[in-house]
Amino acid sequence: MKFAIIKERKNPPDKRVVLTPKACNELLEKFPEMEITVESSDIRTFSDQEYLNLNLEIGNDISEADVLMGVKEVPITALIPNNKYFFFSHTIKKQPYNRDLLRAVLNKNIELYDHEVITNQKEIRLVAFGRYAGIVGAYNGIRTFGIKNNSFDLPKAQELSDQQELIEELKKITLPHIKIVLTGKGRVSNGAKEMLDGMGVKEVNVEDYLNKTFQEPVYCQIDVLDYNKRSDGKVIDMYDFFDHPEFYESDFLRFAKVSDIYVAGHFFASRAPYIFTRADAKSKDFRIRVVADISCDIDGPVASTLRASTIADPIYGYDREHEIEADFMKPEHIAVMAVDNLPNELPRDASQGFSASFVTHVIPAFFNGDKDGILERARMTQNGKLTPRYHYLQDFVDGKE
Repeated sequence: MKFAIIKERKNPPDKRVVLTPKACNELLEKFPEMEITVESSDIRTFSDQEYLNLNLEIGNDISEADVLMGVKEVPITALIPNNKYFFFSHTIKKQPYNRDLLRAVLNKNIELYDHEVITNQKEIRLVAFGRYAGIVGAYNGIRTFGIKNNSFDLPKAQELSDQQELIEELKKITLPHIKIVLTGKGRVSNGAKEMLDGMGVKEVNVEDYLNKTFQEPVYCQIDVLDYNKRSDGKVIDMYDFFDHPEFYESDFLRFAKVSDIYVAGHFFASRAPYIFTRADAKSKDFRIRVVADISCDIDGPVASTLRASTIADPIYGYDREHEIEADFMKPEHIAVMAVDNLPNELPRDASQGFSASFVTHVIPAFFNGDKDGILERARMTQNGKLTPRYHYLQDFVDGKE
């Protein structure tokens, strides 16, 4: 079976890779019937030469491969018909900006496997860059705070080599007595937590965070029932929220009233209430002035996220009163960091972590008859149609919603 690591063609360029040179070698030893070709790339964090050094094949024509593996969306013009692809399509939430991509996948009879839905039987994701998004996102959030307040100037994450260097830079600064609220308890949020812990910010519980003042910077990591409540006042459990998010409303304002920085590391379901709305942000009690939106759902649950920002230009401002983009340095405006490819600032670390998971969970499924259903659950399209699991996207494809 022939696999190919494809060149990333989305702009801005992404340096990450699904399989590192070392991972490729391990796979070829474990599965003798496997072949791997690496499409030549001048932007990949692992150079062509690093693959060649391990006797791996570099080529420019990967059209004969059975499975093509990339990270970000493949431009429509670069899609090779009648092939199997792995990449993040960013379509499972019906993202309108990728509607044409999903249509093209279907029209070209491509069998698409989306990294975002590679899960085990309990629907827990098996491969992800989320931890590294959280690591870089937290760093960038602290950096944004320093720039907005003219209090310190951290180097960009992409100028540093790994997570430890980020932490060392954070340890050099002195934060005032601020409060940082962090939403989520998954990979993304826990990656951000690693950074706050690493730089020595004290973690406090919800009750103390909301009601006490501190003589040092503190943070609070909150879960779905901390920042959402049932509209009827009942208190059940988080599974009720996951099953019936439409019964809930946001309770985040109580955190917004006491927080200086908000790090958004949650997963947002389509029927869940927005975390804070544009109306919420207009409240005179809304204290947050820096939002690091790692999740980066455009015009969604975090009202200040009007667009994705870039690694080159990571910060913009949100004018709460007029609901428009504005100068983030003005005290009354929110500084928004909403880079949508944060792991690309630590591409080698991120690629190594992702690759290890892909080697463990995904590649074996091609050689064991997919005994655990990993490929079946991740397969979005087949024979020019959406698979039953993803048929809910048909109206989206048809332009009916």
